[in-house]
Amino acid sequence: MAHALQMMESRFLTYVDVERGLAHATVEAYRRDLDRYIEWLGDHGIDDARQITTLHVEAFMQALALAGQSGTSRARHLASVHMFHRFLLGERMVPDDVSQQVRAPKTGSKLPDVLDVDEVTALLQAAQTADPQDAVGLRDSALLEFMYATGCRVSEAVGVNLDDVDFDECVVRLMGKGGKQRLVPFGDYARRALEEYLRHGRPALAARAKGEQEMRAMFLNLRGRRLSRQSVWEVIRRAGERAHIDRPLHPHTLRHSFATHLIQGGADVRTVQELLGHASVKTTQIYTHISPDKLIETYITAHPRAK
Repeated sequence: MAHALQMMESRFLTYVDVERGLAHATVEAYRRDLDRYIEWLGDHGIDDARQITTLHVEAFMQALALAGQSGTSRARHLASVHMFHRFLLGERMVPDDVSQQVRAPKTGSKLPDVLDVDEVTALLQAAQTADPQDAVGLRDSALLEFMYATGCRVSEAVGVNLDDVDFDECVVRLMGKGGKQRLVPFGDYARRALEEYLRHGRPALAARAKGEQEMRAMFLNLRGRRLSRQSVWEVIRRAGERAHIDRPLHPHTLRHSFATHLIQGGADVRTVQELLGHASVKTTQIYTHISPDKLIETYITAHPRAK
C-alpha cells in the first residue's frame, strides 16, 4: 500500500476513534474497508490522495462487484470510502470530495428521493436573493426554508395563514390530512427568511391583487392570491436548476430530506412521526432505511456476529 495514503488512513482512524469516539468495532470496520481500498489504489499506481478521481472510486466499486461482493457489502465499503474522503476534504488534504457522486448499489427496495445536507444547503442558497426589493425571490427563499424546517406537505405549506405562525415561540400550526392539526417548530434560518419576506416581499405581492386580497395567506403569488401547489413545484424546480442538482425535484423531496436528516441526527422515529403528522409509525419507519452509513455503523457495533 502507498505510504502517503497509509498515513492519511491512520490519521482518519485516529479521528473517528478519539475525536468522534466511535466504538472499537466500528473503527476496525473502517480499517478493514480502507485497507482494501488503499491496497487497490496502490495496485493501480495511486500513492497520493490528490491523484484519486471519481473514476477510481467507481472502478474500485466495480472491482468489488466482480469479486462477488454483495450489494450490502459494497454499500458498506462505499460508506467507509465516503467518510474517508469527507475527512480528507475537511482536513484540506484534497481540494474536493471525488467520492461524492458515487452512489451505493441498489438493494432492491425503493426509498424516497432524498437530498443530502450539502444538496439541501445548495438548494436553499439558490433560492435566496440579494435584492431586498425582489418580492418573489424573498417569497421563494422563505417558502423553501419553511418547508425544509418543518417537513410539511405542499398542501400544508400553501395552506399556512399568517396567524398560524408564532414567531416568539418559533412554532407553526399545520393543518394535516383529515383536518388534523399539529404544532411544528422551526429554526432561526426559517424565521429570518419568513420575517424578511413579511417585511419586504409579501406587502408588494399583496398590493398586486385585483379585487379581494388573500389577507390571511402566508405565501402569495404574483396576483396577490394564495400560492398554488403547482407554483411550489415550479419554485423548487427553478432552485434545483440554479443549484445544479441534476435529478428531478418535487415538494416532497424536502419533506423526505427533513425526516431523513432528523433520523440521521439521532431523532427517534416516534418524534419524527409526530412532526410529519403520520397516522402510523410504520409510514415513518421507511426513513430509518435511508442512511446506510448510520445503519452499517450500528450493525457492526451491535450485532454479535458482525465482526
